[in-house]
Order: sequence, then C-alpha cells, then structure tokens
Amino acid sequence: MIIHSSPLPDVEIPNITITTHVLHLADELPDRIAIRDAAGTSSYTFAELSSAIHSLAGGLKARSVAPGTVVGLMAPNVPEYAVVFHGVAVAGAAVTTINPSYRAEEVRHQLQDAGATMLITTGMFAETAVTASEGTDVAEVIVIGDVAPGTTALAEVFGGPIEQVAVDPATHTVVLPYSSGTTGLPKGVMLTHRNLVANIEQCRHTLRYGDDEVALAALPFFHIYGMQVLMNGLLANGVTAVSMPRFDMVEALTAVQELKITRFFAVPPIILGLANAPIVDEFDTSSVRQIFSGAAPLGAELAAKAGGRLGCEVVQGFGMTELSPVSHCTAEGDYRPGTSGVTVSNTESRIVDPDTGEDRGVGERGELWVKGPQVMVGYLNNPDATAATIDEDGWLHTGDIAIIDEFGHMTIVDRMKELIKFKGFQVAPAELEALLVTHPKIADVAVIGVPDDEAGEVPKAFVTVLPGVSVTIEELQELIAEHLVSYKQIKRLEVVDAIPKSAAGKILRKELRLR
Repeated sequence: MIIHSSPLPDVEIPNITITTHVLHLADELPDRIAIRDAAGTSSYTFAELSSAIHSLAGGLKARSVAPGTVVGLMAPNVPEYAVVFHGVAVAGAAVTTINPSYRAEEVRHQLQDAGATMLITTGMFAETAVTASEGTDVAEVIVIGDVAPGTTALAEVFGGPIEQVAVDPATHTVVLPYSSGTTGLPKGVMLTHRNLVANIEQCRHTLRYGDDEVALAALPFFHIYGMQVLMNGLLANGVTAVSMPRFDMVEALTAVQELKITRFFAVPPIILGLANAPIVDEFDTSSVRQIFSGAAPLGAELAAKAGGRLGCEVVQGFGMTELSPVSHCTAEGDYRPGTSGVTVSNTESRIVDPDTGEDRGVGERGELWVKGPQVMVGYLNNPDATAATIDEDGWLHTGDIAIIDEFGHMTIVDRMKELIKFKGFQVAPAELEALLVTHPKIADVAVIGVPDDEAGEVPKAFVTVLPGVSVTIEELQELIAEHLVSYKQIKRLEVVDAIPKSAAGKILRKELRLR
C-alpha cells in the first residue's frame, strides 16, 4: 500500500459543534462585521450574529425543532442564511440545504428524502416552496423577509435565546447537502459537526488569513464549497464575508473595488471571465491577494492569465460534498501550475489502479482515494451507495483519476464517474435519462458530459427515436425545462441508430465519448 500522507503539520480538532467553532471569535471581535451583503442592505457584526443565531434557536425549539428533526433551507446567499443554518444547528436539528432555483418536484424529492418538517426560504421562492411542500412532512414554510401567502415571517419565529442543545459532535448529523456521488440520483450526504469543524481546521495551513480580511462570498451557500469554505470557514477565521445572491461580474468587481476584497473565491467559469472580460480593466482590483478556485479543474494557462491580469496568485483546491469538502488545497506561495495542491492536514491519499486495485506510485495515474476526519458518515437511508463509496477500511473512493507528483501536489486528469460538472454543479446523467425517455418520440437515450471552454462540461444526449418520427433539441429542452433546474439542461443532441450497451444492459458511455 502506497499512502501519500499530508506534508502539512497535523492540527488539533476540537470536540465542539460547528456553531461553537464558527462563533469562537465572537467575544474577541464583537464589533467586526461578520457577514454582510454586497448591496449593503443587511449586515451582522459577530456579536449580532451570535445573538440572532441563539434567539432563532430558541424560537425554533419552541416550534419542536430538536435533535432528530430536519429543516429545509432554500435560499440564495443572504446574511440571514448563516443565522438560519446555525439557529437550526444550535436547536440540535439538521439542515438540508436546497438549491433555490430547483423546480418544485426537485425540491419535493429532497424534502421527502430528508424527512424535513419545516422549510425556510425567501419571498422570491415562496411559491415554489409552498407547492413543493405539498405531500411532504413539512408543516410550516417560513420566509426570510416579506411574508408570502401560506407562509410565516422569519421575524415571528425568533424567541428567547438558548444555548447549544446537547449533541455528540462526533456522531450527530448537522447538515444534509445532496450530492449525486459518483453516479445516480442526488443522495443526502450525512455530515457531522466534527466533519465540518475538522475540515475548517484542516485547511488552516493552506487557507491562511491575516487580520481584517474581507472575502467575496458569491458562490452558493447551499453548495458545500460555499457553505464550508466560504460561510463557515470565513466566519471561523474572523474574516468578513460579503454575500451576493448570485454572481454578477460587474457587481462582484464593484464590491472588490469599494469594499477592498482581499479574497476572491471562484469557479473556473468565473476565472475565465476575470481573464478575458474587458470590463475587468475598469475596476481597481489591487486589494485582492488571492483568487481561489474549486468545484471543477482549472487549467494552468487560464489560472496564469487571470492571475497576471489581476496581479495576484490564482490557486485551486479539490473536494467533494462527501469530504466536507476539502481533501487537497494549495497553500499561498506554494502553487504549482495545474495542480490542486497537497493533501490537507490529518488526511491520507492513495492513487489506486481501478482495474487491478494496486496502488500506483509518484506520477502514475489511478483513482484518488481519501481517508480523514472530513469523510462523511454516509448517504442517508442508502447503505448500498455508502458501501460503494467508502470501503471497509474507511477509504473514500472519489471516482476521479489523479496523479500525485514528486512534490506531493495532486492533479485531476480524468473522471471515472459518470457525473457531469457544469460550471461546478453536479448533473447526473441518470436523472436526465429517466426524464428524456418519457418523451413520446424517444425510444432510448444516454447522456454524457462533453468538454466546453466556458462551462467545463455540458450535457449531451444521444437518442434513438421511434419509427417514422424525428426530434429536435428544442423539443427535449422544453421537456427538461418543465421539470429540472436550468443547469441540468442538455446543450447538444445526437440522434443515433442504437445506444451502445453491455451484455448486462449498462450504457457504454466510453464508446459514446470516443465519438
């Protein structure tokens, strides 16, 4: 067995809840802005954030939110997101974070699967929330901001503040983000307080923050990258987080210039814009010390171009929802072009030949396996999927093909898994295939990801049609638009005589990719 241990010092992982960890600097920095929005309409100091969290926890407890219950949180990035997330955590319950741009049936699936009894959203998404709650265990829809028909205003929920309800940080699931894993439909990823606390601490030697730093938090908090590296990670390090409900280049650059942003967190499509968009030259970006990219591989040339234009280092890391999320990260000043950095503290990596199960050495390709305190407990109500992802020895099989070089830096070079990464978002081919095959003109279908300069990958559908008919991409896109969020939309279509399959009936996606 060849184990690539972290070259970084181990860190101590305190046995505390994620909220206790996130607020551990509140007494030291009570008047520092903890989180605010870029527009300047909402803001909390660390003292105000702590007060709001514990008051909301008291109100939630009075509404029977307690250990064993799940609260859905479906909202864009607003400062109140942190209040709700941690209010639920202090009450001893779990949060399931939901993409607010989901269609009602996608939301309903997650609410049902997670067993949510309450859903908190914003006015913009209240109608979808109410519709999605029908037929679920959700008894109340609560709205941040202006109340909507059939909902309760969040302001009415706050009550007398309470301290953290007693839970075991090592075993208690605090958040259930949904991930497609290496294949299949989205599954609830059970992450404990310890998972989240550990991963923030594990990044301490790579994400090193100075005093009075300000970070742009435009990547969605419902996604593990935004939730942990941005919202929780920034707050735990005393960094002021500037939230944006959705990424807009002009608004982001305005925030950089006016609020003196020092850390810019991004995904490759945003890096592409920073490298090429003419508008960038119209803003003062001199305050930015580092741009950090994640969620999908970033090419060395693009990183260099963006970094040269903004005059700062552009680095990247690697992670998965199932890893809370970071397993590899680049320390400031230790960037190697094209790599995702080194194995983070308290973590081990292996590179394993997927065909033989043999470990591969330095510079050799194989599937990346990871072991550490950030590895999820498992998939909710899905022991088979859990066993297929985490082996008996605790190694999580990522489904990504990687190499680790002589400097200990890891590079993702290919993907074993079927999952498509569109601008960093997961698109499961199985979900699209199950929907497309219901189209009255379609006899069979297979979906793969194909390379795209802007998005990284886009979904392409291969279809066979019924005799005597033809189908257009617009017809299939119309069907998808009715049921699924926009980033799951197919972008390319090819009509074929037959879908290649194995003797067992499994789609041979490798053959489709060779086309």
